[in-house]
Amino acid sequence: MPGVQLSIIKKGDGKNFPQSGNLVSVHYIGYVDKDGSEIEWDSTRKRNRPFTFKMGVGEVIPGWEEAVAQMSIGQRAKVTMPPELAYGEKGFGLIKPNTSISFDVELVSVE
Repeated sequence: MPGVQLSIIKKGDGKNFPQSGNLVSVHYIGYVDKDGSEIEWDSTRKRNRPFTFKMGVGEVIPGWEEAVAQMSIGQRAKVTMPPELAYGEKGFGLIKPNTSISFDVELVSVE
C-alpha cells in the first residue's frame, strides 16, 4: 500500500515531532480533484480555529496519523493521501469512494 506524500511548503523547527499519545493542533485546507481541478472542501484557516486530535488512537483517518508524525512544529506541507489512507471505499461528503485527497497542513502545536 502506498503511503502519504509530503511536499514541504515551509520547514518546521526540526526538533519537535509528535508521538503516539500527543495532542496535536493543525491548520489545514482540504482539497479533492473534481473534473481535473482541485476544489477546496474544508478549511480550518477559514474558521480561524485549528483542528486538534490525539495521535495514535484512531481519532482521524490513517493518512493524517502518517503525515503529521513526519512533521515538526511550524512545518507546513502539501499532503497527498491515497484512498486507502483517506476515506476509502465509503467516501465522505464531496469525496467520492476510492478517491485520493490532499491537504495543505501546518503543524501548530504538540502537547
